[in-house]
Amino acid sequence: MKYILTAEQMKAADGRMIHEIGIPSLVLMERAALQCMAAMKEEQIDLSYALVVCGSGNNGGDGFAVARLLAEEGKRVDVCFAGKLESRSEETKQQMHILENLGVSVGNTLPEKEYSVIIDAVFGIGLCRNIEGHYQNVIEQMNRYQGYKVAIDTPSGISADTGEVLGCAFRADLTVTFAYAKAGQVFFPGSEYAGKVLVKDIGITDPGFENRDDLYFMLEKQDVISRMPERKPDSNKGSYGRVLLIAGSRGMSGAAYLSAHAAYMVGAGLVRIYTEESNRQILQQLLPEAIITTYDEMALDCFRELPDLLQWADVVCIGCGLGISEYSRRLFKMTLEMNRKPCVIDADGLNLLAEFTEEERRKWARQKEQYVLTPHMKEMSRLTGYPVAELKNHRNALLREFVEKMQVVCAMKDSRTLVAACGHPTFLNLSGNAAMAKAGSGDVLAGTIAGLMAQNLPTFDAAVLGVYLHGLAGDTAREECGSYSVLAEDLIRGLGRTLKTLEENLK
Repeated sequence: MKYILTAEQMKAADGRMIHEIGIPSLVLMERAALQCMAAMKEEQIDLSYALVVCGSGNNGGDGFAVARLLAEEGKRVDVCFAGKLESRSEETKQQMHILENLGVSVGNTLPEKEYSVIIDAVFGIGLCRNIEGHYQNVIEQMNRYQGYKVAIDTPSGISADTGEVLGCAFRADLTVTFAYAKAGQVFFPGSEYAGKVLVKDIGITDPGFENRDDLYFMLEKQDVISRMPERKPDSNKGSYGRVLLIAGSRGMSGAAYLSAHAAYMVGAGLVRIYTEESNRQILQQLLPEAIITTYDEMALDCFRELPDLLQWADVVCIGCGLGISEYSRRLFKMTLEMNRKPCVIDADGLNLLAEFTEEERRKWARQKEQYVLTPHMKEMSRLTGYPVAELKNHRNALLREFVEKMQVVCAMKDSRTLVAACGHPTFLNLSGNAAMAKAGSGDVLAGTIAGLMAQNLPTFDAAVLGVYLHGLAGDTAREECGSYSVLAEDLIRGLGRTLKTLEENLK
């Protein structure tokens, strides 16, 4: 597990090292410059003729230090100061002075030359306003150069918190950042401007992170198996939980199949699908391992078995392919009124929940227990009333506002899915890819989370692991099928292959 910081959090971690631990800022700056040099050599970048463009803040100081190290190695280096002399930080003044004492001149205009590498040290993570005027001209000219482009800490013009382009931004091939990845380097479009991101250690630590809920964290592949429910030698199907999937209106058997199959694939012991009668035959053929219980919408008491089914289940998952008919509304409301088990609400279930009046939501709030909601951005917009654009620009703040109000776990699906719950830091998912943008992908995710919950994982842990595994399965599927041809069934196969590979790597 690793943390991902905002600009303010990174500055606080920096300040702690400087003011509490006593490591001078110049020492951290030297470490950053050395790590930037090491990263460029790791990537085998041609450093024979470099242009380093520096600003007035400490990011500019990093740039001057890198320019000095390049000159000391005998590389040709041109240095341009794009900031204001009177605005320089003390550290930047010292680094600039040292560089000039070594005989390296610092200009204030960008030369019309060809360089093997262009190094951006203009703004770093501190920028919080739009770039315009002189600075816009500088960054646009830097982007026009043909050489390999490197950003120190973060590309100038990218919000370190949101990934938003602040007017214009440097387009890097490589970003060398320090201590922790920054949120703006992984959210889009910042991720595209950052290129490959290398996180380098310069000795900044904050042991208090694990007790805070205002941070992002990410998982790594080696975290998966240790977080998976244990498979004990002396066990049976009852040991791994019973999932009730309320899914699939008339003609929507595919959603029910995909979610049920995914729940089995991550280890659930028994899956029962409660669906419309017309789906029975195809589901029995597609997934003979599942128990199929059906209702007939034309019957007077069509949902009479629901109370017993909810009592039977350890975990409920409702919404995949459910539709938004009057029958679906009735079934959904009955389920929420009677259910006392952990529950995943997905797809049409979320759209039906969005129709609830404030009184109905308050009534549900008094009865709900351990619910996981899995909305994509449009569904989240319906649930919260915020436009999609506003959700994207303030995603973590609005997501946390929602989970605190509703007291649920929420996996807000996007190119960078977030999972939030009260009392936990926000999980920011970096697995997965654009090949997964196909119908049925969300059904697989819902079933994955429900299957993990059935094995007694806490709801937040199951949502985090489910989202990450789902993305890894998508990465496996893309390797096998390419970027265009991945289907939801390929994600299910990818789940099995991913888990098998990760298990084998531990042996």
